[in-house]
Amino acid sequence: MGIATPAIAQIGSDRYAAIVVDARNGNTLIAANPDERRYPASLTKMMTVYMAFEALRDGRIELSSPIRVSYSAASMSPSKLGLVAGQTITVEEAILALVTKSANDAAAALGEFLGGGSEDRFAQMMTLRARSLGMRNTTFRNASGLPDFDQVSTARDMALLGQRLIRDFPERYSYFSTPHFVFRGRTYWNHNRLLQEYDGTDGIKTGYVNDSGFNLVASVQRDGVRLIAAVFGGRTGRERDRHMMALLDQGFATMGVSPRETMVARRSMPTVVAGAQAARPVTRVAARPARAAAKPAVTASRAAPQTRAAPQTRATPPRATLLRVTSVKPARQSARIEQGDGGGRSAAQPARRPASGTAKPAAKPVAAAAKRRPS
Repeated sequence: MGIATPAIAQIGSDRYAAIVVDARNGNTLIAANPDERRYPASLTKMMTVYMAFEALRDGRIELSSPIRVSYSAASMSPSKLGLVAGQTITVEEAILALVTKSANDAAAALGEFLGGGSEDRFAQMMTLRARSLGMRNTTFRNASGLPDFDQVSTARDMALLGQRLIRDFPERYSYFSTPHFVFRGRTYWNHNRLLQEYDGTDGIKTGYVNDSGFNLVASVQRDGVRLIAAVFGGRTGRERDRHMMALLDQGFATMGVSPRETMVARRSMPTVVAGAQAARPVTRVAARPARAAAKPAVTASRAAPQTRAAPQTRATPPRATLLRVTSVKPARQSARIEQGDGGGRSAAQPARRPASGTAKPAAKPVAAAAKRRPS
């Protein structure tokens, strides 16, 4: 029997979804397929961290609490720290590993710790808490985002989760702006390139598995206006990042925020049109100046959040618009897989579960025999 070719997601494909919201009130500024179920991949770790923050706030655990790594957690597919069974890490080390390296072994260990020894039980806790937050179309099956056909979410739900992380845990949200994490003498850099490439970005999380494409939830604050955006289904990390920056540019323009001089060049940008005003000319994204700065020097395990400008008076934003992509230049598959580079090892297969009432994403997954790179 032949091996099925993994599905390739891209902006405008049936795996694409996006939303931009005003973090202050949750108003939708831009949306495309915002309520269609998609595979969240490592965006799942946002919920795992939310549960950890909640346990810290309630005094059930401390940042220094030790987590003993189980054999199951240590055996998770990459991306990972390379933890071994019986090893001990702290809660804070696990959180930092999730927000930077997107480590699946650390996520599973933290999930087991919070779930009383069971990652399955923790996934049930995650789902119940997500529903209570208003994430009506989200179901979690694990703490990491590794492939599972029943683990689904939407762009709207993930943007809401980003909003709640900022609102509910303002004193801990800065973990998501951590540029790098030093663990046992090795430095792990944050996968979210917008932290260095798009002015005002202060988090939050990337995600990737073959069936989802490249996902991203980002939070950006300029002139006292904070936007939260989610993009699902990029063919490459770079395509996803460029599209995210284009959506955020449009979102800030809608809110009356003056454009900033950007930090990185943008090439082969997709052309977008406001679907509610399709008769208008195509809005093209201007080219950006070349990148000027290199990665910041390693000075600490976690960087402090930047001080933001004071709010400015702005006009009332117009109603949300729906985007459709009208042209995308073909993108080559990136040689660098930001999450899920298995180092030549076979990737984990998505778990199959008994039939349930949870609807599947619009895009059907490829055959189970296909190799997948985990997130």
